[in-house]
Formats: sequence, C-alpha cells, structure tokens
Amino acid sequence: SEPEIPVTIAMSSGLLFKQEQQGCGPAFKFVEALKAVNAELTNHYPDSEELFKVKLINDSSSSDFLMDHICEHGLGELITLLPVTEDQLVNEFKKNNTHLYLSDEPGLKVQEALNAGVAAAIMFTPTNIITESENQLRVAFDGDAVLFSNESELVFKSGGLQEYLKNEKQNVENTMNGGPFKGFLEVLIKLQKKLHNRGLYKKCPIRTYLVTSRGAGCDGYRALNTLHTWGLELDEAVFVGGANKGPTLQRVKPHIFFDDQQIHVAIALSVETVACWVPSPN
Repeated sequence: SEPEIPVTIAMSSGLLFKQEQQGCGPAFKFVEALKAVNAELTNHYPDSEELFKVKLINDSSSSDFLMDHICEHGLGELITLLPVTEDQLVNEFKKNNTHLYLSDEPGLKVQEALNAGVAAAIMFTPTNIITESENQLRVAFDGDAVLFSNESELVFKSGGLQEYLKNEKQNVENTMNGGPFKGFLEVLIKLQKKLHNRGLYKKCPIRTYLVTSRGAGCDGYRALNTLHTWGLELDEAVFVGGANKGPTLQRVKPHIFFDDQQIHVAIALSVETVACWVPSPN
C-alpha cells in the first residue's frame, strides 16, 4: 500500500484572509470544508497522517495578522504559514509534496507549478459566494485540459466541432492522457474511499463532480471510459454539450470549480461560484 502522506494545499494568504478589507477571502468556505473532512477522517482513522494540510504563502510582515485570524477561526491544526519568496515557491512545493496550489494573481508561478507537475490555478472571487454545505467538501472539475490532457481540445480549436466529434468517435475506446488535476482528483477519491469503508456513503463529507462541455455521445463516453480505466469514479458527471455550465453549478453549489476556459470561469462567477482558471500549458 502507498505511504500515508498529508494532502497539501498551498495558497496565497489573500485568498483566505484579506488584510486590507479585514475580511475573509474566496477560499475561506473551501478551507472550512477541508477542516470538516479532517474531523471525520480523524474520527474514523485517529492515527492516520492522511489529512488535508493548508500552507498559507505569506511575507513576514503579515504573519501576526494571519496567525490571529487562523486562531480566531479555529484553523490552527489545519494551516501553517509558508514564508517563502516567489523564486523559492516551486522548489518548496516539490519538497512539501504539494498536491494543489491556488494563487490570487496571474503570473509565471502558476505556470511554473503546472510545468513541475503540481495542480495549480488562479482563484477568482464572485460578488457573493453561495455554497450548500459547510460539512461536505464539494469540488467540481472541467474535463479537457483539467482532468484530461488538452489533446482533444487542440483538435477542436484547429478543426472545429465536426473534426473534434470525428476524432472522439475514432478514439472512443482510447484512454486520454491525464491532465494537470488528475493527481488531485486521485487523492480526493482515495480519502473518499477511506470514508466509504467506514460506512459513510450518502453522508460522505467529500463529493466530486465532472462538469464538462462534452456531449453525451462518443465524446462523453470517452471521458467516462478514461476515468473508469484510471479507476476513478466521480459522484456526478454532467455533460452540458457546449451549453452554459451556470445552471449546473447553481444546482451543485461547489466550494471550488476548476476550468481552463476563461468564459466558463466568468459564467461560474456570475452564478456565485468560486472559480479557478487553469492556464494552458506552455
């Protein structure tokens, strides 16, 4: 069996606590849900190290402010500060076995993290944030260029819809390559299975979603077949077939949604969903 290591999530400190506005940032409810999952895992596996850990990237001038807020919200066991300079970030991620990096600003660091094999994205803030549950972590993923590689998306961009559909039909039984967020989904499902093994099915504190522009034909089948081949089963897969993802996200109310298309990120924000943009690989 694989060694049990923490699921490490690094994020810009401003995503959690905003020093200037004295308020909470867009990742706050996501982090609260991580804390709730840890409580369930510790209850059922008291000796396990396989828990969420959050590394808050900060500069030394904000340490006191952050520690005060971390303690105030009872997040001391979940969060540690990571006082590193930008040029040290990616090396630090490798050293800490970082599974996910969330940034609050566009820049080379997200791209460098992706190039180093770390799931990384830029988080945006909707005007209001609506989530259904504080005790169930809900994570929604796009498919192509997020969970899967961007191979099919490149066919669509170069040849259009018909060429894309032809490609998917020809390759319907061929498993796609993994995208930058495959590893993060793997660790979520690993934790989920541990909780299922303790009888937590309907009340499992982790729920995963695929929300993809693929349709329900060969392209959708190929996505499901790829996930099945990988041994990964999400709780729900929604194939919008090129339609607006907003209604699905309104219904699901995830804590966090990852997409590589800025138009879908904008739509997610318009329906009060915290959305993260995954830049295309260089």
